[in-house]
Amino acid sequence: MLANDLALLVDAARRSGDIAKQYFQQNPDVTDKPDGAGPVTAADLAVNTMLEGFLQAARPDYGWLSEETEDNGKRTDTKRQFIIDPIDGTRAFIEGSKDWAHSLAITQDSVPVAAAVYLPMHDMMFAARLEGGATMNGDSIHVSDCEIDGATVLGAKPNFDGRFWKEGTLPPIKRAFRSSLAYRLCLVAEGRFDGMITLRPSWEWDIAAGALIVSEAGGTVTDQNGAALRFNNVHPQVPGVLAAGSQLHADLAACLEPKHPSA
Repeated sequence: MLANDLALLVDAARRSGDIAKQYFQQNPDVTDKPDGAGPVTAADLAVNTMLEGFLQAARPDYGWLSEETEDNGKRTDTKRQFIIDPIDGTRAFIEGSKDWAHSLAITQDSVPVAAAVYLPMHDMMFAARLEGGATMNGDSIHVSDCEIDGATVLGAKPNFDGRFWKEGTLPPIKRAFRSSLAYRLCLVAEGRFDGMITLRPSWEWDIAAGALIVSEAGGTVTDQNGAALRFNNVHPQVPGVLAAGSQLHADLAACLEPKHPSA
């Protein structure tokens, strides 16, 4: 079943790319969501409409959680759930950057079991299923194996402020950034970057797929306090994300101030 579910997600991700590319760099119709939740484009909504119809027709008994669908809470009573971000990195999409992704996951018992993250403008398909390994365009991928000194860690600038690190000092790492959280996780899984960190509450649809891809690529993924990520929560957020190879993950976790405020 997991192989079939993964094939379904990969197919859906490619269909998403076909739709989104029709809108890309075409002066997207942008509106702002209520309560400062960020921008949404006509492309986000078109992809979401397709995915909701396509995936729920294929798996009508699966719950549904998407950034662009109002959550009615019924998913918490289902055995498996789709957790979807139609376009992760909407701001990058609006700006004309190619580093946006479609992030699709299926969870069971609070754990991702199948995942696809697709970057259509790069034609990069990251995929994984539980205990089945992780791939990029069909080739196996693995996290890097490094310690903290000189490691390159993806994250937004506020995460590297001294107040979040013990003794107010950032460890000896290099910093980098990509707009899409899902893409950041996949870049760690591929070993192109050594780790990623976000020290603020993170929506499940941004990270569910990427978290499985990292773990199946041999990495460690937790919240900012080192606890396992759990999905399909009533309020669909987790308290930050830390992802890297096992040694770097341990090194970064040891350098963070515990229970620090959100970044």
